[in-house]
Amino acid sequence: MSERSDSEKQQKKSQDDDSGRDGDNNGDGGGGNNGKEAVVVAATAAAAAVSEATEGESDNEELERKRKEADDQQIMILTRKMIEIRSILSQIDQADTLRLPSIVVVGSQSSGKSSVLEAIVGHEFLPKGSNMVTRRPIELTLINAPSAAASYGVFPALKSGKITDFYQIQKTLSDLNLAVSELECVSDDPIRLEIYSPTVPDLTLIDLPGYIQLAAADQPESLKSKISALCDKYIQEPNIILAISPADVDLANSTALRASRRVDPRGERTIGVVTKMDLVDPQTGVDILLNNRYPLRMGYVGLVCKPPASGLFRRHGDLISLTEKQEHEFFGRHPLYAETNCKTGLPYLRNQLMRTLEDTMARSLAPTATAIRGELEEASYQFKVEYNDRILTPETYLAESLDEFKIGFQKFSSAFGRQDIRDMLKSALDQKVLDILAEKYWSINSKASVSSGSNTAKAVLLDSLPSASQDDPFWNKRFDLSSSSLTKLGIGRLATMLTISSLMAAVEYQIDHSTFAKHPFARSTITDSAARILNDRYFSAADQVENCIKPFKYEIDLDEREWQSSRDRAYGLLKTEMSQCHQAYQSLRKQVGAKTLDNVMDYISKTNNSSERFDDVGGFGFSQALLAKGREGIFLKDRLAVLQMRLQAVKSKQCRSKKNKMYCPEIFLDAVADKLVHTAVLFLNVELLSDFYYNFPRELDQRLGRQLSIEQVEAFAREDPRIQAHLDLQNRKHLLELALEKMESVLALQRQRRNDI
Repeated sequence: MSERSDSEKQQKKSQDDDSGRDGDNNGDGGGGNNGKEAVVVAATAAAAAVSEATEGESDNEELERKRKEADDQQIMILTRKMIEIRSILSQIDQADTLRLPSIVVVGSQSSGKSSVLEAIVGHEFLPKGSNMVTRRPIELTLINAPSAAASYGVFPALKSGKITDFYQIQKTLSDLNLAVSELECVSDDPIRLEIYSPTVPDLTLIDLPGYIQLAAADQPESLKSKISALCDKYIQEPNIILAISPADVDLANSTALRASRRVDPRGERTIGVVTKMDLVDPQTGVDILLNNRYPLRMGYVGLVCKPPASGLFRRHGDLISLTEKQEHEFFGRHPLYAETNCKTGLPYLRNQLMRTLEDTMARSLAPTATAIRGELEEASYQFKVEYNDRILTPETYLAESLDEFKIGFQKFSSAFGRQDIRDMLKSALDQKVLDILAEKYWSINSKASVSSGSNTAKAVLLDSLPSASQDDPFWNKRFDLSSSSLTKLGIGRLATMLTISSLMAAVEYQIDHSTFAKHPFARSTITDSAARILNDRYFSAADQVENCIKPFKYEIDLDEREWQSSRDRAYGLLKTEMSQCHQAYQSLRKQVGAKTLDNVMDYISKTNNSSERFDDVGGFGFSQALLAKGREGIFLKDRLAVLQMRLQAVKSKQCRSKKNKMYCPEIFLDAVADKLVHTAVLFLNVELLSDFYYNFPRELDQRLGRQLSIEQVEAFAREDPRIQAHLDLQNRKHLLELALEKMESVLALQRQRRNDI
């Protein structure tokens, strides 16, 4: 009691002393109130100090969070730029030194590879089926596109454009895979697919056919080794290996891990992914993820990734949320995974893949940049030496080729006109005149039966023509038949077709002597354009010509000047024909032998003049071929005799006057042919030639210019091996320059990031 009283007294005294000091300090007599205020102030100060400390800790956490977000953002930017560089380098025919790493996904069939990839992307898009449906590597580039309204895919090689329907992407992948024959089963020709989405990280993933233990009955025995060789090709350095194994299979039996250990024995490039964690109990799952028997430097990640039960008409569009929900529920029910610090869940895997890819690519940048500089120097030197640094584009090459062709065609159109058509058509009609005369006049060179009256017949010979009377019905009929045969020949169509054929031949000639000669597509387009224009005008031009020459079918008037001109031309025509026949006859004698040919011709003449008959198989030891040569010799010899006789007739006094036209059909028919040609040419020039010259160049501009897509122009240019080599080298140089520019930009960002850290 006394101790307590002393203590209370001492405490009271201390309070009084404090009050006195406070009163003295404040200068008033209210010392008690001032003491209470001091206590309040002290308490407030302490609370403020605690609050400041709490706020300081909160600010530090916020700063740390912001710093982490900024770091993640920098990683995304760097990764995206490096993926762009990798995409550029993939377009170059490159050595291994120019390759940036990718993440290669390997695993056995039914290990859950497809489910993992689809969960990362957030859509079902990979081929499905009970048989082997992945037969080609799928090079998958994921590009984070925050501004994209919806996810979409692009097949660069197919020029498909944006595909927002992932079922269509799945179908395209299935078709491309199944295009590999069942006999071949797998191919190393990759399928490139780019997926843009606001929910995917920037990654490059390569999905490979799943390992198999045994080939099925309908598969080749070599399939297992083919798949293994294909996977070994892709899991080499510097690629990252994503080895997927199911949790319900002992890792000792994991084909993916065994393959990775062959090329990455220390496990420095391998991320182990264990799927189907819900099929084992938590303790077993923890033991797998903390596996010390098969250690990997980047460890193991556990996933559930249970594929959704999609029906035929039911598909899941947001697999990311669905997978994360499944995993959150599963791992939340089993806290053992969190307590043992196991790496689990799709978000962790996505983040690790992004950081690992960025880190691996970053290590490859410096040596790859050095390799790019070396390749660029070589390409630049080669481009200067071979092409003098001349820039060429498919568009300029096409335009230059088209201009060159049109200039050549313009020169032809200036040179080819009415006179050329006249000469061509007159030459054709000259031959028709000879054919008509051979049929109507010269065929009477030998004895023939001609009806005169009822049953009376008489022999008529061609050499009787000069002495026949002008009103002789037989020769007048022959003359009329010859004239009508020429005028009713169908000159309109003949002249039009000859002109069209000449123009088409000229177009082909121009193509053969232009750069288009090496371009099948352009050749086809040009000839088709010309044919379309000419065919469109064919019937109208032919009808117009036919209508204009119609009066000549009924009456033809000639003056003496025209007759004399035709007489000279007829003589020249017969002389030319005689010379050609003589050359053909001499050539035949030289080919068969003069003596042999005479014997065969003798035999045929005697046989024809007798009642004996012989077949074409042979006669008198002569073969069928030899008998044919003999008949040809007789024909040429008889024709020479007729031509000789007609040459003399044309130069005779009887043929000096047009009044004796019946005796001189060669002169008259030449005059008729000349009139027909003159009339036809006038209308062909207007109806066909001028129209074609005007429209053809414009049609070419349309079909080889405005109607072609960029891809078609590119394909056109590459039809020429020389131009293709130029474009390839130029493109390689450009891509190397672009890659080096982006590479230096990324290296600068890396240096800045290290300085910031």
